[in-house]
Amino acid sequence: MDLGEPHILVVDDDERIRTLLARYLNGQNYRVTSAEDAADAADKLTSISFDLLIVDVMMPGQNGFDFVADLRKRGNVVPVILLTARGEAEDRIKGLETGADDYLPKPFEPRELTLRINAILKRAARPAPVAPSIATRFGEFSFDAVRGELKRGDELVPLTTGEAQLLRILARSPGQTVPRAALADPATTGESRAVDVQITRLRRKIEADPRNPRFLQTVWGEGYVLWTE
Repeated sequence: MDLGEPHILVVDDDERIRTLLARYLNGQNYRVTSAEDAADAADKLTSISFDLLIVDVMMPGQNGFDFVADLRKRGNVVPVILLTARGEAEDRIKGLETGADDYLPKPFEPRELTLRINAILKRAARPAPVAPSIATRFGEFSFDAVRGELKRGDELVPLTTGEAQLLRILARSPGQTVPRAALADPATTGESRAVDVQITRLRRKIEADPRNPRFLQTVWGEGYVLWTE
């Protein structure tokens, strides 16, 4: 097996699902490790580096929502796709609010899962810089779009792949309104409300008062604008 292949952790209490996903993803040139619950996954994360997690929501013990929320609180920004039999819009939004990158209701087509994995991994990949990076600065923050890195002074601020991509798009046109449609990712959920959730999470990291944002502001009925100084 090529150790350069993306390494995915599948977290699901259903052994049949774990086996089927491992078999399918191995056939798609991914390395796969499985965990039977959140505690097992947390243990593996202490010693193994993964490129992406696929996490079931409805698990005994700690559920998928809380597991992902805990990861984000600890500063772990590994991309996450949540899997669940619950496909209601509110559940999808809740999944994104916890810090997940995407949400796929069961049953799903394996090909759709592959497309979503590829889209997230492509977004997470850091392109090799061909010229010195020019950081976008606002207040105490600087954002390197090439590396997808946000810093407050010298301190690195952890960003999920979705948050970094939103900031990349906004930083291309500082001071100009970017429509929601331009911020939505059609390769994943593509929902405008999902964009609003990601914006809310990003504001919590860059705004002193997220309810009255200074840098990342809403243009009602149109989209969002990043103000720089």
